[in-house]
Amino acid sequence: MTEHHHHGYIQGKDDYLKRLRRIEGQARGLQRMVEEEKYCIDILTQVSAMNKALQAVALGLLEDHMSHCVVDAARAGDEAETAAKIKEATDAISRLARS
Repeated sequence: MTEHHHHGYIQGKDDYLKRLRRIEGQARGLQRMVEEEKYCIDILTQVSAMNKALQAVALGLLEDHMSHCVVDAARAGDEAETAAKIKEATDAISRLARS
């Protein structure tokens, strides 16, 4: 029998889904702006807003990872698992910093 593991974001899942649906709508709006040949700067402003919204989701997920996955591994006293979870977070932070 496989143990079902809940991820740190599970309690905020509905909020994340709502945010992602809003971002999906922003992407459709951007497509519409290009189709309608809107002004470049107006499109770029909307791209910036969409990027900010995606970053907010990413930072929330990172915080959930740290406060749930990393903390749980540390509480369990599993040094290797704790190190692995911290490495995952560090790698994610590095990817976010480059984007």
